Amino acid sequence: MEIATRRLGRTGLLVPELGIGAMDTPHSDEGHETLRTALELGVTFIDTARDYAGSEFLIGEVLRDPELPRPVIASKTFSRTANGSQWDVDRSLKVLGVGAIDLYQLHDVSTWDAWTQVMADDGALAGLQAAQYRGLVRHIGVSCHDLDVAREAIRSDAFDTVMVEYSAFYPESAPVIELAQSWDVGVIVMRPLGGSGRTSVMRGRLAAGTAGILTPANLLRYVLSNPGVSVAIPGASHPDRVVANVEVARTFVPMAEPEKRALEAAAAGLY
Repeated sequence: MEIATRRLGRTGLLVPELGIGAMDTPHSDEGHETLRTALELGVTFIDTARDYAGSEFLIGEVLRDPELPRPVIASKTFSRTANGSQWDVDRSLKVLGVGAIDLYQLHDVSTWDAWTQVMADDGALAGLQAAQYRGLVRHIGVSCHDLDVAREAIRSDAFDTVMVEYSAFYPESAPVIELAQSWDVGVIVMRPLGGSGRTSVMRGRLAAGTAGILTPANLLRYVLSNPGVSVAIPGASHPDRVVANVEVARTFVPMAEPEKRALEAAAAGLY
C-alpha cells in the first residue's frame, strides 16, 4: 500500500501526506540511510532550512543517487531582507545541487516585528519573489509559531503554503488550518509528534508499557485525520523511525472526535 497523496494547496503539487523534517537528520550517523529509506518508501517531501546545520548538504549528497525518487524539496530563509533571502536561495541551490527549489519559505515569522520586516518593500518576501521570477523558486511559503501571525499570512494572499505546529499537544491550530484550506493555502504541519522532548518521554513510556493511548502512532493519526493538513513532517534521524511512520501513514484509520478528545486529554497530562 502506498502513502496517500494530498494537494499542497494552490501549488497544485500532489505530495505524500507524510513527509520528513530534516533538521536533526545530519546529526545522526544514520542520516544518509534515514533519507534513503524515506525516499525508497515514498516519503518524497523533505523539509529543510539554510539554518539547519548540515541538512541541505546531506540532502544534496543523497540526491546524487539517480536511482532514488526525486523529492519535493522545501527550504527556508531566516533572513528578513530581500538581499539576504536571495543570497540564501542561491546558496541553497548550490548546496542541494538542484536547478530550482520547489518551495522556499520565510522561516519562523512569529512576531509582528518580523512580519513587518519581511513584508517591507525591501523585505525577504520581495527577495523570494525575485528568485521566483528568475525561475529559482517555484513556490513561496512561510512558517509561523504564532497563530495570529499565521492568520495574517494566510489572509495576505502572498503565500502558497503555511507551516504551523499542530498535534494533540497543540490543537489550537485547527481553526488556522481550516482558514488556510478556505484560502487554498497548503498546510505543512511541524512537530506532529509533539517535539523531540515529548517524543522521548513517550518512547520511554512505551518501553515501560505505560504509554496508554499517547503514542507516536496515535499522534500521527491525529494529525493525518485532519483533511486540511497537506503534509505532516515528523523529524527523523534513524531509518526505523521512518519505517514506523510510514506504516502508520499507509494503514491509519481516521480518528473519530471522541478519540481525538481523549488523546488531547492524555497529551495535556504528559507533564
